[in-house]
Amino acid sequence: MSVKIRLQRMGRKKAPFYHITIADSRSPRDGRFIENIGSYNPTTIPATITLDAVKALDWMHKGAQPTDTVRRILSYKGVMFQKHLARGVKKGVLTQEVADAKMAAWTESHKNSVLDAAKKGKPARKKKSKKEAAAAPAAAAE
Repeated sequence: MSVKIRLQRMGRKKAPFYHITIADSRSPRDGRFIENIGSYNPTTIPATITLDAVKALDWMHKGAQPTDTVRRILSYKGVMFQKHLARGVKKGVLTQEVADAKMAAWTESHKNSVLDAAKKGKPARKKKSKKEAAAAPAAAAE
């Protein structure tokens, strides 16, 4: 049985909300799942992510393969780096203390970079009206 860590779409039309789930790869996108480990709401600015990192790491060690979007979410939350460090400890390349120190340093630098991005205040994207969209190609042609 091939297990995937993937997004399960919830919410109404044009207002998506996703659950991060562990599911058999043969089951449909919004169908049966084994376990729910978090949620992802892309409509908020910045996007809201809740994740049980311990369960995600446990499933990764068991062989679950994340989809592309979930891989980026796990990377953002540090789960992929934890898996990388755990593999180094298992092989004997690192000690557990060194791995913990590297994870603490990564967490601190990641927190600072997120705060710096929040200070810059990335503005919300505005949708173009139909008139603006039609006028843009005409203005570019002139």
